[in-house]
Amino acid sequence: MSNNRIMIVDDQEDIRILLRLTLEPMGCELYVATNGHEAIDIARRYQPDLIILDVMMPGGMDGHQVCRVLRAEAATAHAYIILLSARGQQSDLNEGKQAGADHYMLKPFSPIELTDIIRCAQAR
Repeated sequence: MSNNRIMIVDDQEDIRILLRLTLEPMGCELYVATNGHEAIDIARRYQPDLIILDVMMPGGMDGHQVCRVLRAEAATAHAYIILLSARGQQSDLNEGKQAGADHYMLKPFSPIELTDIIRCAQAR
């Protein structure tokens, strides 16, 4: 990844705050969305390098649908997408992979693990 543009997409404010506190020390440009439609608009506009995307969100679009849209568009297909979900069954992980996610993390997540994943993604 050339830059450190990261988008956080989650409808829960406490999760957004925790993600922001985890990412700000990394010196990232942060963008925040609270639902799927907003996430697609922001991704199209700013073309983040990495997206942390909640799976279960209100507003008619879940994280899997958002992931598919972003993967299908040339301007956003490059983004490294981490799905973040409380649902951890094998079928959930498979659905995330089929949607085009690069990584699947379970809530509650470890900020240290997330930081490591992001550093690996940035090094690729």
